[in-house]
Amino acid sequence: MAAAAARPLVSVQTLEGDAAPTVPLPDVMRAPIRPDIVNFVHSNISRNSRQPYAVSKRAGHQTSAESWGTGRAVSRIPRVPGGGTHRAGQAAFGNMCRGGRMFAPTKIWRRWHRKINVQQKRHAVVSAIAASAIPSLVQARGHRIESVPELPLVVSDSIESVEKSKEAVKILQKIGAFPDAEKAKLSHGIRPGKGKMRNRRYISRKGPLIVYGSEGAKVVKAFRNIPGVELANVDRLNLLKLAPGGHLGRFIVWTKSAFEKLDSIYGSFDKVSEKKKGYLLPRPKMINSDLARIINSDEVQSVVRPINKEVKRATLKKNPLKNLNVMLKLNPYAKTAKRMALLAEKQRLVAKKEKLDQKRNIVSKEEASAIRAAGKAWYQTMVSDSDYTEFDNFSKWLGVSQ
Repeated sequence: MAAAAARPLVSVQTLEGDAAPTVPLPDVMRAPIRPDIVNFVHSNISRNSRQPYAVSKRAGHQTSAESWGTGRAVSRIPRVPGGGTHRAGQAAFGNMCRGGRMFAPTKIWRRWHRKINVQQKRHAVVSAIAASAIPSLVQARGHRIESVPELPLVVSDSIESVEKSKEAVKILQKIGAFPDAEKAKLSHGIRPGKGKMRNRRYISRKGPLIVYGSEGAKVVKAFRNIPGVELANVDRLNLLKLAPGGHLGRFIVWTKSAFEKLDSIYGSFDKVSEKKKGYLLPRPKMINSDLARIINSDEVQSVVRPINKEVKRATLKKNPLKNLNVMLKLNPYAKTAKRMALLAEKQRLVAKKEKLDQKRNIVSKEEASAIRAAGKAWYQTMVSDSDYTEFDNFSKWLGVSQ
């Protein structure tokens, strides 16, 4: 009892106006919330209420069609016999044909139902119950809980003796749950699609879920005629009602007796459940889920290293063949080698210039002009002043007459 007294207390809303008693919060309300498990279990459980369906075995084959074979410039698909109508000669049987069977006709021996692990189902129900105690998740699901005094909402057991619906409406108004039921009533509308023809013509939103503890309680008669309100016995909680559509955060109204039974049904983190053999509540990964408070606590901040705010940017890699400073880091001798190369190039240019000057200074200008004059005189004697005597002698020697 000491452990129970240390847990947070929840106020019980009384209908008579008496002082509100308190009950300890069950451990199941502090269980970890697992949307992945809830969604998986819900999708598999919801398949177990399906009925087998299939098309007729004879659909598309109710004709004595036969193929015409080859040689008629038409495909070999079976064709309807006879004449005089549009149907005669039309292709039949095939899934591509008008009036033919479907591809892979559905059979009733499909795997309709699913088996789910008992432990998984229990974890899913526990997560759904824990999520119903968090106002933000309940509001995110769309429930109107602005006027609700507290979550989880627990009312006295006198509600289980109510028989009339008008009294039930007054109770909902008193505990602040009527706006949610009114929302479900106003959302009543016609379903889109072909479900209108399949006995599910109307749809509406979900209202509050009343969970009672006594078997055969009269409260079922009082609330069952109010649109959107559902009821469930605490010993037979159903995930399809606790998390409709696989979405956590159903607005639940607990009776005091049902709320006190949760510890015996689902156990605690250390004590095994009395009703479910060998079941312990799953432990949360973090005892304190306030991560910001943990990080900013003195114990953590005293041992963490200070943040280095100096930003070291990656240096741009430079080409040492083009950048002398980078080359000097790699090869300090590069500076001496480059200086020696420059000196050698300078010496080579000086030697080349000297060589050219020597070639130009072999003869003087007066000698050069005399040589040119002598060449010009020789050319004139050879071309202008010659009588071609040597040429004539050469012609005679060849035996060519002029």
